[in-house]
Amino acid sequence: MSRIGKKPVEITNGVTVSVSADNVVTVKGPKGELKQSIDRDIKVEVKEGNVEFVRPTDQIRHRAMHGLYRSLISNMVKGVTEGYTKKLELVGVGYKAANQGNILDLALGYSHNIIFEIPKELKITTAQEKGQNPTITLESIDKQLLGQVCAKIRSLRKPEPYKGKGVKFAGEVLRRKAGKSAGK
Repeated sequence: MSRIGKKPVEITNGVTVSVSADNVVTVKGPKGELKQSIDRDIKVEVKEGNVEFVRPTDQIRHRAMHGLYRSLISNMVKGVTEGYTKKLELVGVGYKAANQGNILDLALGYSHNIIFEIPKELKITTAQEKGQNPTITLESIDKQLLGQVCAKIRSLRKPEPYKGKGVKFAGEVLRRKAGKSAGK
């Protein structure tokens, strides 16, 4: 058995989990509602304040999906109760970030500003304090969408290994390289 898959997901207070006939799991909580389609082979059972997942066989495909869907539903339960937050830092001279609603305006050292539209499910805030790098804070109840949008923003200017300039996650440790060695 999958160690992750066989562990039940606890349903916290204020959260309701329901499974429809076509294997769509709906999680409702104080922060919102999320839906996830589950493969028809995996059986989802809601009982006694827990969500349990049962797989039919020990095929590699079934074992992989068993743990995957358990993790996805667990992330959904945590998302509708607490939510998720990710912070990005812009490291570099002249790098700026500003937002108007869900439109993010980035100056990342290119000849033009990059205008990036954030999905409406995410909340965005930008901050630029004197003596500190500009920061972008994204909040959402959907962990998958949050990670995908953060990865897309980071890919606009990945941190380079010599000076560390670029868009990086807050607290991310970059592997630095030594520059040219001098002569002899």
